[in-house]
Amino acid sequence: MIDIRNQMSDFSLRNVVLRSFLLISVVWNLTSLSGCGVYSFTGASISPEVKSVSVDFFPAYAPLAPANVPQEFTEALRELFVSRTNLDLYNKNGDIRFEGYISDYQTRPVAIQGNETAAQNRLTMTVQVTFTNTKEEDKSFEKSFSRFADFDATQNLTDVEQALIAEIHEQLILDIFNEAVVNW
Repeated sequence: MIDIRNQMSDFSLRNVVLRSFLLISVVWNLTSLSGCGVYSFTGASISPEVKSVSVDFFPAYAPLAPANVPQEFTEALRELFVSRTNLDLYNKNGDIRFEGYISDYQTRPVAIQGNETAAQNRLTMTVQVTFTNTKEEDKSFEKSFSRFADFDATQNLTDVEQALIAEIHEQLILDIFNEAVVNW
């Protein structure tokens, strides 16, 4: 009988210790995250004062860029902020603002074979971005972002261009998002 009581009290003591440890861990994690702004599962750290975002149209000043690239890029950047933050999307004058243009769009050979022909080509797109944070001006920046996608030299660019553009846009907008609102 004494052994059962000792085992039960040991079991209850372990439960109390385990529950206390879990409670302390949860409280510690919550307090450590609360000091530096509002966090989300996307990694964004946006000041609670920031309520809105605006993304101006990004025109293409690169002569080789297809006509659809500026609109698709602008919409992709807007969609990322709408889907990954709680910010309201404004046409103009958001608390955080993105302006810029597509400055370069080109294809070059990258993998030259022994017979001096290209095995692969690279499509590169560069975007000049001005980010303005009206609530925390020290976080504003003006920066160039560049990404590329490779494709087999036996493929015609027009056949693979839309897929490459989508891949490059995804990389570029994630780079811009991370630079603007992920402060790890």
